[in-house]
Amino acid sequence: MPVDWLGYVYAATVAAGGIMGYAKAGSVPSLGAGLAFGALLGYGAHLNSQDPPRPLLQLGTSLFLAGMMGARWNRSGKLMPAGFVCVLSVAALVRNLVTYNRYLPLPTGTKGA
Repeated sequence: MPVDWLGYVYAATVAAGGIMGYAKAGSVPSLGAGLAFGALLGYGAHLNSQDPPRPLLQLGTSLFLAGMMGARWNRSGKLMPAGFVCVLSVAALVRNLVTYNRYLPLPTGTKGA
């Protein structure tokens, strides 16, 4: 499996956004969240680069970020930074679902239990 460069770029973008939030507004929560989510996404990109890829961490983190930042975008109406991260997260979510569809575990029901 090739290296998940787009996943690493996504992770770096989220982490850089947290750093910029701290630099511009002195927001420690922005710094902490940006670095934490960036680290999770970076590790998710590492897992996607393995053979076979394991996309669940990156999928879950992208889904959470899309929901959280989408709600912030809806409240504030500002494209930056919430709308940008929301759109980027949805794009990463769709890309991961399409690219790694065959590697996602399927839920199985138990019969007769």
